[in-house]
Amino acid sequence: MSTDDVTTTAQVLSLLILVVVLVLEIGLRLLVLGIIPRGRKPSVAMAWLLLFYIDPIVGFVVFRLFGSTRLGRKRHERHRQAHERIAAATEGLPRPLEALPGVTSGVRTAARLNRRLGAFPVTDGNDVELIADYHESLAAMAEAVDGARSFVHVEFYITAWDEATDPVFRALVRATERGVDVRMLFDHLGSRGIPGYKTMLQRLAETRIEWYRMLPIQPLKRRWRRPDLRNHRKILIVDGEVAFTGSQNLVEPGYNKPKNHEAGREWVDLMMRVRGPSVAALSAVFAGDWYVETGSELSVVAPPPVVPQDTGRDPVMAQVLPSGPGFPDENNLRMFTTLIYGAEHRLRIVSPYFVPDESMLYAVTTAAQRGVDVELFVSEQADQFMVGHAQASYYEDLLTAGVRIWLYPAPQILHTKCFTVDDAVAVVSTSNMDQRSFALNYEVTMMLVGADATARLNAVEDSYRDASRPLGSEEWQDRPFRKRWLDNVMRLTAALQ
Repeated sequence: MSTDDVTTTAQVLSLLILVVVLVLEIGLRLLVLGIIPRGRKPSVAMAWLLLFYIDPIVGFVVFRLFGSTRLGRKRHERHRQAHERIAAATEGLPRPLEALPGVTSGVRTAARLNRRLGAFPVTDGNDVELIADYHESLAAMAEAVDGARSFVHVEFYITAWDEATDPVFRALVRATERGVDVRMLFDHLGSRGIPGYKTMLQRLAETRIEWYRMLPIQPLKRRWRRPDLRNHRKILIVDGEVAFTGSQNLVEPGYNKPKNHEAGREWVDLMMRVRGPSVAALSAVFAGDWYVETGSELSVVAPPPVVPQDTGRDPVMAQVLPSGPGFPDENNLRMFTTLIYGAEHRLRIVSPYFVPDESMLYAVTTAAQRGVDVELFVSEQADQFMVGHAQASYYEDLLTAGVRIWLYPAPQILHTKCFTVDDAVAVVSTSNMDQRSFALNYEVTMMLVGADATARLNAVEDSYRDASRPLGSEEWQDRPFRKRWLDNVMRLTAALQ
């Protein structure tokens, strides 16, 4: 074969390869037009389609890794069974909110919605104590565990055995030595990213604590899933009588990271100590997660309403709402928007990651535009690059609508997740107000009804405002173009679910 023939053959092969690649790219683009939009919000579908149209090969690979929230048939079946059992067990419970005078129709509507989505009813006679000090909450949990007689259930997104959490872990170990059953769940990737993870596993292996990773990724054991799905819940329950939940992880406030310590950066959180019937709902959430991860069933017994004590707190009506990929609806998003649309006078939101979808953005801005006093508390300096810029892309819309934005001073990270509506309802959650928490994370939220609980949460929000500075429209408009551009790009990536 002559040199000219070889050259001609190579040119033909190159042309064929080019044609095949073009056909594949065009075919992928046409194929995804009818696949991507199914079951997705238009904004999410458009973001995925844009990625495919920029580079269909890269888009295909990324979509295979991150395009589905399915967690496997066995896991979904166990979740369905747990939810059905909760619904059946709570079917005949009373609904005190329906007959209570003075409760707004918006709160009643939200309560009915929550019951339908999450199966748990509103329960009366709860004692709820807010704990805004990070180390105080760790001490309170350790003290509660030291009083355990029967069992302790622990579930945290991030779990680390460090100097700050050592009192809690030592209390757990002492409990096992007394014959108390201690069960622990922690998110696999969420905890693995914290320094000292392997040491924690070694120390746990030397105890009688029964522990499991949630949503583990272990390809060699045929455990694989979308890698950015998380169990983001934070729950600790003692004897079914007292429970803790809120925004705080089981880790020291700097997350054991040298760069945080060098910068003086610590997380600011809010936890609740709960007694009364709502403890059973939180116990059921843990039992469901335990069943999903282990296949073992746990019984849940409802405690009686608390006896009024000299605490200075009124008994609270409360409702627990779980959410996550195992539910067909975005439970937390639906609850949040329902309550926000019901606001008449004041709405105060605290969220470390405020990256709303269209429905949440419209609910908040509409509230401001119809005269509701809307305040948003966020960190001045975000701890996550992409999320921080995506969040910043919404500030102009919020400020234009009349929302007052308060920046909690750096280097601290305001990690509390809560909001209050008028003097009627307070919400404390593990859920951020972002698309990740709405669609990708397992979360748990508590709605507290009544003026007393709302006033106490308002006092915590007041302390955040006293420490913060307002963000002005002129200041925001003066940002350089490169930051605006980056904000908008990161806003687009937030929709890739």
